[in-house]
Order: sequence, then structure tokens, then C-alpha cells
Amino acid sequence: MPSRHSVTMLLAGLFGACLAGAAGSRDLTVGLAAPPTSFDPHFHAHAPSIALQRHVYEGLVTRGADLVLRPTLARDWVALPAADGWEFHMDPEARFQDGAPVTAADAAASLSRAATIPNSPGRWTPFITEIATIEVVDALTLRLRTHGPAPLLPGNLPTILIIPETVARGAATADFNAGTAAIGSGPYRLQSYAPGGGVTLVRADDWWQRRRHPEQPAEPWTRVVFQILPNDASRTAALLAGDADLIEAVPTRDVARLEAAPGISIARRASVRFIYIALDLGRDVSPGVADAAGRPMARNPLKDVRVRRALSVGINRPGLVAQVMDGQGVPTGQFLARDLPSADPALAPDPYDPALARRLLAEAGWGGGFTLTLAGPNDRLVNDDRILQAVAQMWERIGVRTMVEAMPSAVYFRRFAGAGFSAGLSGWGTSSGEPNTHFTSLLATRDAARGRGSMNPTGYGNPQVDALVDQALMTIEDAPRQRLWRQATQLALAEDVALLPLHHQVNIWAMRGGLSYQPRADELTDIMGLRPIP
Repeated sequence: MPSRHSVTMLLAGLFGACLAGAAGSRDLTVGLAAPPTSFDPHFHAHAPSIALQRHVYEGLVTRGADLVLRPTLARDWVALPAADGWEFHMDPEARFQDGAPVTAADAAASLSRAATIPNSPGRWTPFITEIATIEVVDALTLRLRTHGPAPLLPGNLPTILIIPETVARGAATADFNAGTAAIGSGPYRLQSYAPGGGVTLVRADDWWQRRRHPEQPAEPWTRVVFQILPNDASRTAALLAGDADLIEAVPTRDVARLEAAPGISIARRASVRFIYIALDLGRDVSPGVADAAGRPMARNPLKDVRVRRALSVGINRPGLVAQVMDGQGVPTGQFLARDLPSADPALAPDPYDPALARRLLAEAGWGGGFTLTLAGPNDRLVNDDRILQAVAQMWERIGVRTMVEAMPSAVYFRRFAGAGFSAGLSGWGTSSGEPNTHFTSLLATRDAARGRGSMNPTGYGNPQVDALVDQALMTIEDAPRQRLWRQATQLALAEDVALLPLHHQVNIWAMRGGLSYQPRADELTDIMGLRPIP
């Protein structure tokens, strides 16, 4: 860690502390449902991690609560004349928290690091896979050349957070977790981070955007303590007891109770995250599959599309949403909500039909059933442990003996990405309104060199789907590109049954009286959207 940044960060911190008293002081406590895996902004493509990190670090661009793309460290961006990339012009007033200017070289180093960081349980590669070369034209000009037209690239970049070049080239993940490398340009500074535990941020009173926009009010929170409360009852109890001012991922069963509680208010918004089950359809021998007596088998039934269809129609999605999600969800048969332009309005969820499921299993040669282990997290997705149990019971009714294996998300997702399960519950969201990262991450044929299939543990790969995705990613006009997404979705999900979509979540927050929160469709808890009511 270069000494220049350590010294200047210390000086800037002392200066900020001196200003804090003048700006007013108010502490805030937030109850989170899941811990970050690191405070290294490039270590893991993980929503709970970036939700916290984006208070300290910023991207070239960002999305507001309305998901509209806005300039941040880059003041503007333009497509290259040959349609082979984009040029970003850095804001000359942007500063890191140590006072150093944010340059194109910092952005270039951050993009390179995000694509190559070691030991990541899930890299940000799918968001930047279209980048062929990164060019620093001058201190304020960054040129990203792509493998052809890449109309969606700017919309993928809010997730890539920018750090100083010297930090990007010299710091390890442990340095960020210790705080010595946690130098960003955002409205808050990292005061402390405990792996698997809480995070404390303090207001950056010298935030460069306050100087650029002095007409905007300062952040009202001097110190923000994020408590990790994965247990649903504990989050609700902390809010009711006054131990938390805001909680995220409000337990669906507690919504009505909190709405009726004096001094408590609720904020909610339909989510862009879809929940699904991934099946091992690539291996002949799968670790969580056995015959009806529990003996290992040399033939994997999940490779048969009829078996996958049987498992799909064996799930009562409306019942799952009504009973398990307490009505706080929308059943789905595809990646995106059906009212988005790239979604297929004709593609409905598979209807619940246990009789058809049993017939399909018999046709495939599994009329006597088999044994399947369904794995998933127990602290990440809304009601994830209840979803696992409910689906297992539904599959039991069609003759598939199902055992549930639930575990902490920090353990689960590393194993999930490494194809450690035969059937696994997961979720994926995008704020772009298009399924580009769904395909490149979850369904594309695995290709490490191209950054494809990084979260595809199923073994699925269809050259026709890959070709449609390649064509869509290079199609500039919206309507033709949306038609290509629909074709790819129909082929992969409706015909190949490569994944089993379940539902879209509803994002719910609850807060103490006197506070107002602007809910986000991307589910990120954003303290910049929380304000005292005048």
C-alpha cells in the first residue's frame, strides 16, 4: 500500500472530522439481512457487498432509485465512430477521499483488476466481457474498445467501482478489509469492517460532489452502523425495540404487523431480481442424485429435458408466492418482469400439473422416482429456507424424494459457482432492463477467456443460444435486440428448460418514524435515499 495514499487519507480524515461538528451530527443504525463477503469492491459480484461498498466508492456512472443511468466520475460518454467501443470523459473535479484527482488511469486499473482479481467466488467479468482493450488517452479520457458494437456496455458499468491506480495495482483484498486500502471517492469513509460482521461508515464532509453541487444538502448521517441480522425475527425485533432505524428485506410475514405498528413505516418496490433453481444437466454422474433407495447412479436423470419439465410443472408457483412469500412476489417463467420491453409477454410460468409431472417422469424411465438433494442459502434470498422446504414437498408429491441442504450464503455461493450441487436455489438481478448478464453469466457456454458462463454451474450450453446472445449484444437498435432476447429466452427456458424460474421478489424496507426512504428496484439499501422528515 503506497505511503502517499496512507498519509493523505489520514490527513483528509482528520480534516473531515473537524468539519463534522459544523455540519451537524446524527448517528444511524441499519439492520442488514446478509453480510458483505469483503470490502474489496472488485472481489465478488455480490449485491450485499456492493450495496455497502458504493457508499465509499463510486463508478464511472451510476443508477438512481429510478434505475436511470447518470454520470458520476465520468461526466459524459460517447460511442466511438466505428461502433467498436465507448469513450468516457472524466469529471475534472472528481477527487478521492485522500484529495488525489480521479483519472482515466484509475478507472483503467480498476476495470482490469475487476476482471482478473484472484480467488473471487464470482467475478464482475460478465459486466465487462465486451471490453477488448482499455486505453488511457489522457488524464481525463478513457477509451474502451469492444469486440464490435456494444450498446449495453455503459449500463453495465455502475457495478465496477473505481479506486486509485496505485491501490488497484498493489493492494490485496485483505488490505481493503483492514481499511488501509479502502480509498474511494464516495460520500462516506470506511471506519471499520468485521468480516462476517458489522460495518461502520463515517460521513466524508469533504466529498467532492458536495463541492461541485453546493446547493444540495449534506448527508444528514455523521456515522452509520450496519448490523448484520440474517435472522428475520431479529431484524424485526431490532426495529421495534429502537435498536435499528432502518431494516432491509422485511420478513414477508411481518409486513402487516409492521404496517400496523405505531411509529413504523414501510417502503416497497417490485424487484428486478428473479429467483430460480439451477439443475445439473451436464454431468453423467451428479453428486446429489441417487435412485429411489438412495444408492448412487451412473445415469443422471436431470440430463433428460422431460425430467426437468416434470420438476418445473411439479412446482406450484402461485401457491409458493401466496403461502411462502405471503403474497410479496410475482410468479415467473422468465428472467424479466413481463411488462419490460425485452421480456416475452406470451411466456407464462409453467402451470402446476402434478399428473403431467408423473407422466413425464414415467416416459423418461423414472416412473419409480429418484432421490435429489436441493441446496440453497438460508440467509440471502427472501424466505430462501422456506422456499427450499416448500419446493421439496412439492417434488415429493410427484415421486422425487427431495432432501434439503441449506447453508450460509458465504459457503453456499462459492460451492454453487463451482458446480457443487445437483439442484441449487439462486437469484439474479439486473438494473438494465435487459437480460444480457442473465445470459452471459447463467446460461452461456462456459468460456473463461470470454468471461462467459461464470455463474453457470449446470453444464448447459446451446450454440444456438450463444449465437443469439452474441448477435443481441452487438445489435444497436432496441426493437431488433429485444426480439433476439425473446428468441433466446424461448429456446433456453421454454424449450430446453435450462433453469427453473420461480418468481420475482418484492423489495421491502421498514423504518422508524421521522424517516423517509426511497425504495429501489435493484434491492440495494442506499443510505443516500434515507432522509429525516422535516
